[in-house]
Amino acid sequence: MPSFKKFAAVAALAVPMLLAVPGTASASTPGACSSVTQIGSTAYLNVGGQTMASVKQYKGCGQNYSYLYVWEGYRSTHSSWDVCAAIVTNGGRDVEDPKCGHNSVELWSWGSDTLSVCTQAMGWTGYGPVPYSGDITAKTDVRC
Repeated sequence: MPSFKKFAAVAALAVPMLLAVPGTASASTPGACSSVTQIGSTAYLNVGGQTMASVKQYKGCGQNYSYLYVWEGYRSTHSSWDVCAAIVTNGGRDVEDPKCGHNSVELWSWGSDTLSVCTQAMGWTGYGPVPYSGDITAKTDVRC
């Protein structure tokens, strides 16, 4: 019969592993839609020679979404950052429904009613409704 001490030791080792699992980038969905599918490539936002974030485009619930995930390596070496995510149309010139955040680990743009046009997901550094001069941007491939 196993001893209580052995059971407690095994349980103590298992808890940290269970707590680590939710940190994966694919664990969430946008607030207004519970089922999305990635479309197109993943883009990478590089700041100062370091990969800051991944940018992906998703579709679901009749809309497009941009998703930005700030990598742990960047978070561990920086105490503060601002990022934005949006869907872009018209060859990347028109920004649709951006969402920005301060020290956000993951960020979903607002849903855009753009399934009938060619789109890209875009992420950028900064905190504005559009990227400003000096903001670093990354865009996924065009999806039509």
